[in-house]
Amino acid sequence: MVSIRNLQRAIVAVAFCLAAQQFPLSGQNADKPNPTFSDFPYGSHERQVFDLWVTETPDSKPTPLAIYIHGGGFRSGDKSSINASSIDQFRKAGISVAAINYRLSDTGPMPIMLEDAARCLQTIRSRAAEWSIDPERIACYGGSAGAGISLWLAFHDDLVDPNSPDPIARQSTRILAAATRNGQSTYDLKDYARWFGLDKYIIHEAFYPMYDVEADIEFESPRVTKLMEEVSAMPHLSSGDPPVFMLYGRGNVPVGPKTNPGIWVHHVLLGLKLQSAMAEMNLECIVQSPDHPDNNYGSMERFLIEKLTEVR
Repeated sequence: MVSIRNLQRAIVAVAFCLAAQQFPLSGQNADKPNPTFSDFPYGSHERQVFDLWVTETPDSKPTPLAIYIHGGGFRSGDKSSINASSIDQFRKAGISVAAINYRLSDTGPMPIMLEDAARCLQTIRSRAAEWSIDPERIACYGGSAGAGISLWLAFHDDLVDPNSPDPIARQSTRILAAATRNGQSTYDLKDYARWFGLDKYIIHEAFYPMYDVEADIEFESPRVTKLMEEVSAMPHLSSGDPPVFMLYGRGNVPVGPKTNPGIWVHHVLLGLKLQSAMAEMNLECIVQSPDHPDNNYGSMERFLIEKLTEVR
């Protein structure tokens, strides 16, 4: 028999997915070109694969690379959701494109999703010469969970191990820029409660498998408290980190204890808090929403194209 608790979780899961997809980018369902490499493995698990569209340039110089990381609350989603229009815009600008999969929370909790994205990035870098990709010009982008992973890669210390016998592990995990849609700068429940002015934190259903938690009291445990900080992007922010563009479909709407979780977990305040922290370090962070228009870039694609192709 299905418990009331599990039924509630299933209902909220559907709401989460609908909210995450409420503001799709144009062209997502259009026909996509066949990738140069499809389901290229970077690990042994069936989810540890990526697609790559190598862009050929007239001068045959190595191209920048934009990596798409899908959303879905770390428990669903697929690289096939990459926007066909995005691929077209990047390739016309002389940029190659990758779309990656990663293990989901039905396989294991955090931080396996982040570790997979880092390993995938290192795998691509290890073949940069073979695929004519500029390893110094790589950026990441995505929505919801893919946004959180992109920000984590942007801010986390380099995971490179120069002394590793594994040539892939000897590659850098640093990126040049990150662009996000409805993204989270934190996955720490205490941050949500404080930022939204709540007496106590409220829990999104996706957080239970993310942190391997069954009972609410476990979120107070030292293990989970430490893990929430490690997997959040904002605690890793430091001077010299790359620029960020954050797109949100809703404005700064009020949030209370009964607010739909799909709203507060994709709330523009998560971007505004990061923007404020980055401004203190003189780092560029653009936040675009219905009540925070941006006149510089206007889209994730244009932001990434400028950052990946600008003369340095």
